[in-house]
Amino acid sequence: MASSPDVPSVGNTPENPGNGSPSAAPQTAGTTDAGPRRGRVRARRAAVMAVPATLVVAGLAVLTAQGALGVQFAISGMPFTVTATELNGTGFEQFGGLDTMADGSPNAGDTGGQELIVTSAIKNATLTKLCQSVDLGGTNLLITAGSGADKVIASDLTTDSTELSGDAAFNNIEIGNDASTLTKAGVKGPIGVFSQQADTVHIGNLRQTNYATTAGVFKLPGLKLRFSDSGC
Repeated sequence: MASSPDVPSVGNTPENPGNGSPSAAPQTAGTTDAGPRRGRVRARRAAVMAVPATLVVAGLAVLTAQGALGVQFAISGMPFTVTATELNGTGFEQFGGLDTMADGSPNAGDTGGQELIVTSAIKNATLTKLCQSVDLGGTNLLITAGSGADKVIASDLTTDSTELSGDAAFNNIEIGNDASTLTKAGVKGPIGVFSQQADTVHIGNLRQTNYATTAGVFKLPGLKLRFSDSGC
């Protein structure tokens, strides 16, 4: 959630025509290898993942559809961990997508420079005891905030995740929407893609593995940034 550069505002309109996703990273793979790798890249572009309402153990549904891209910048390809003891939000949406690395990224491996992700969009959110860490190889860059009386506040928040767990509760949830018809957080995903939305969301003991985070406003009271032997 925190500190990823240039995080897309939930209300932003993507520049990926015909898709309507909240953001549009380049959809070109990071390699030009022929053969099996090219096939894998095509498959990753076509497959879109969506998380069922439990957000935890129900698993990811892979759909063949036009890809939804969660951010408007090339991701580094280095995942980071985000935790919070509590998240409360109003205006919640969720749908599947792809994030793309810069051409030639050393983190691309055999992925073709793309990562299947689940985009979660929240219009307004508060988080308690936020922690974010990224493994730099031998040390972790650790960020903490909101551990005191004041909570972390975010508006137009999106996170692009490969894993998400916690104890979740929703108010007025709708499951199985077409992502292009979402209305709760001001973001519209690609047509033909499974999605869900709710008036409110509460997640206790939140834990995410993210590739990107964006927000229109992000207030981090008690911010501390440091290197640490351990992550979140």
